[in-house]
Amino acid sequence: MTTDHLPDASRAPHRGRPRDAARDRALMDATLTELELHGYGGLTTAAVARRAGVSTATLYRRWRSKEDLVLGAARDWAENLGPDRDTGALHSDLSRLLHDKAAALEGSSGRLLRAVLGEAAHNQALADALFGDFVVPLQERVLAVVERAVARGEIPPVEDPLVVAEMVIGPMVSHTFLVPPAPGASPGHDMADRLLPYLLRALGHPETEDTGGARPSDLAESAPGGRTG
Repeated sequence: MTTDHLPDASRAPHRGRPRDAARDRALMDATLTELELHGYGGLTTAAVARRAGVSTATLYRRWRSKEDLVLGAARDWAENLGPDRDTGALHSDLSRLLHDKAAALEGSSGRLLRAVLGEAAHNQALADALFGDFVVPLQERVLAVVERAVARGEIPPVEDPLVVAEMVIGPMVSHTFLVPPAPGASPGHDMADRLLPYLLRALGHPETEDTGGARPSDLAESAPGGRTG
């Protein structure tokens, strides 16, 4: 007998004791661990409850099924890109965004993405949750960064700024998940540094390295040897 689904009666809102944040945290941690160990197909609510040290009844008071549980984990572990603070320059705005993305992919949200991406190809609800919780926040932040840079006159108007988000997502995910890292390396942050100058050039910005706001031509006049980057 499977324990992965509840009767329809479970749709009624629970009016018992308030939820325990520590217990919810334990269940989310257990879900992520079970996903990493067994994948979506091998995950069971019973195993999650056992690892979290709670009863399946406790789990079902929070999530009605395995799918609901994983969707909850996706939302819980959705990447936190951090606050979108205006640094005053496109270079530093993009650098912060890329390194925030790297930290997310190398942390818990990346572990969850790695575990459920394959299932999302066959599960529309999960695919929708991953898009809404992982992709849309990045798109919104890229859009804000690009709009600020255009308003400051750093770059010309961008016809499709969401393409920039795709240029971030693809290389960052593939490099973090698919390229074997060297011992002690941080593949996400390494790709962030490598990707930044290409994004700046694609946006029509002349700056290709962290110059504190100075353009390469300005540095060339004062630097020995006249390096122009």
